[in-house]
Amino acid sequence: MRVELPPEPLNFVNRDEEQERAVRAVMEWRSRSRPPVIGLRAPTGLGKTELANRIARTLCDRFPFTDGVLSADLDDFRVDGTLDPGDVLSRLLNSLGVKPDKVEAQYTARCAQYWNRTSESEAKFILLLDNARYASEVVPLLPASGGSVVIVTSHGPLHEFEAGAVEDLPLPPLDERAGTELLELIVRDNRLAADPEAARAVVRLCDGLPAALHVAGQLVRAHQLRPLSRLLADLRAELDEKGVSGVEHLWDTAYAALSRPAAQLYRLLPHHPGGTFTLHSATALLGLGPEVCQDALDELNRTGLLDLRLLSLTEAGQMKLLGPLRAHALRRSRREATDAEVAEAQVRLLRWLVRQAQLADRFAAGRRLTVVDVLDEVPGVPDVPLEDPEATEDKRARTARAERAAHWLYEERHVVFACSRLAHARGMDTEVVALSEPVWTHALDHPHQSEVTEVFRRAVDSAVRHGGNAGWLVRTRCQLARPLWESGELSEAQVQIDRAMSAADLLGDSERDRKLAASAVEHRGMLKGVRGEWSSALDDFTGSRDLHRAIPNPYGILLQTYRMGEASAKTGDLGTACRLLSEAHAGFVAMKNRERLVGRSAFALAGVLHQLGRTDEARALYDESLGRADRRRSGFDLARVHDALAELDTAEGHLMEAEAHRTTARTLRRRNGLV
Repeated sequence: MRVELPPEPLNFVNRDEEQERAVRAVMEWRSRSRPPVIGLRAPTGLGKTELANRIARTLCDRFPFTDGVLSADLDDFRVDGTLDPGDVLSRLLNSLGVKPDKVEAQYTARCAQYWNRTSESEAKFILLLDNARYASEVVPLLPASGGSVVIVTSHGPLHEFEAGAVEDLPLPPLDERAGTELLELIVRDNRLAADPEAARAVVRLCDGLPAALHVAGQLVRAHQLRPLSRLLADLRAELDEKGVSGVEHLWDTAYAALSRPAAQLYRLLPHHPGGTFTLHSATALLGLGPEVCQDALDELNRTGLLDLRLLSLTEAGQMKLLGPLRAHALRRSRREATDAEVAEAQVRLLRWLVRQAQLADRFAAGRRLTVVDVLDEVPGVPDVPLEDPEATEDKRARTARAERAAHWLYEERHVVFACSRLAHARGMDTEVVALSEPVWTHALDHPHQSEVTEVFRRAVDSAVRHGGNAGWLVRTRCQLARPLWESGELSEAQVQIDRAMSAADLLGDSERDRKLAASAVEHRGMLKGVRGEWSSALDDFTGSRDLHRAIPNPYGILLQTYRMGEASAKTGDLGTACRLLSEAHAGFVAMKNRERLVGRSAFALAGVLHQLGRTDEARALYDESLGRADRRRSGFDLARVHDALAELDTAEGHLMEAEAHRTTARTLRRRNGLV
């Protein structure tokens, strides 16, 4: 029996599900004149060829393939990127026992000879075809019998196959557990167990790529006295500067065959802020229009330099370059891209993304005070398809649109944070201050994130560096003060509030400036509340409401009424608190697109009603607040509502229900980093 397979790899982990699916596909195959085709697809370096060989061995053990395993690497038969299937047929016929001088000369005759030789009565074998690019390369090589099996590896999906013609097995990167297991098999070194955090850092650096893990293993074996923590920098330098041995030349070959737009996009992608990108942001980065970018991404996917399977896993359609591939793209960029090309792409992307974040902020939180107007459209780069809730009178549609905008901000938060860093480094002060506004909206539902504080620090730095806009100084210092007091840094928060109040003295008499002055007074009152100085805080909220009335600003009036209600509850004046919070809650419900404040005013009012003994009304409002927090995916609000419901159930003797709420609250806080 002929078996054209290399020796089995010494170390192999994971991929059990793919192997089981392959065996099941063969067992369930019923056609007598067409073989089952198993397609393994993944970017280069993820181990699809090793898995194909492993599946072939498994099938040989399970089924009577009397003619064994034949294999062909289709890349070996390409000339200038074009495959001649006649050459592959000649090779396969030789493997099947046809002497070279007996192979038919004409292509059509050679196909007929191959089909005749592989008919049901003649042959029963596994055919392994490595590195297919198109289904049209595979179809002429299919045996003419259902008794054989074909295993095909490719970088991307073979779309030309009809539905049901292939058992498609896409290979994801190894998860951290499997990556750690493979590294331990490759190295077998006590340092991995002695320093598990450093071992995990090594695995994360390899980003689930088995080929990169082998490079890491070789480095660990070569330096037996160095601690893993020291080797991390060496590994990072190795992957960044030299790449992954064994696959680097394959990536170079794939890159060399790219069209000009695809090659340009590949060079630019490592300069995209954050770890992920989307079709829309890639379009902004490339600057050649949506259709060209779509084609370029498809081309990168087909050639194994990008994996588009992540596209469907998030609402924003986020994609990423695997870490070692990103390093390869960066090396190509350093060789071929100019500083001007990269700068132009980044500036275009930054301005586009700032605009998207501003729109998402407005749609999620409604129209409110901001200090930078929405930036103009970027020519040739469409906006993200978010819809304005105010453009419809349908209440459900408004809510759904606001939720989608909030979800976009949440999913793209790390990109927004990275854009703030990049814009600040490039001296784009307007964009830095503008980005602080949507981050503020995000942080109200997801507090206690260190990245948020850094965004606000950079915004203050940009406002100071700019020096000519008092409104920026007031706004950014108030924004920074809040996460500072939330993390217990009350003295620094007080410094920011004091400086905001000083900057407020420089404001003019425009409506925006008057709103900013009122906002500064409100934030001063909020910090007093954190200190427990609720009577003094109540005075500030009352003063801020008077300022909003003088503008007039109905939203500001309601917001300060809500703040006054909370402060009155803290001072023990429950009757006044109930009246003020009822007024604020009703007002927010009547306004369009105030989901957060409807939920939070409901929560505050429920707490007062609970203290007044009106528990049925309190429970209804807690349930309303819970539903709104869930729609916003606000772990902070969800946790505190569950805690409040636990108190309510405890007071009413429902102890099991109370414990369930407490457990849910603890889980939410752990999940959202709020412990």
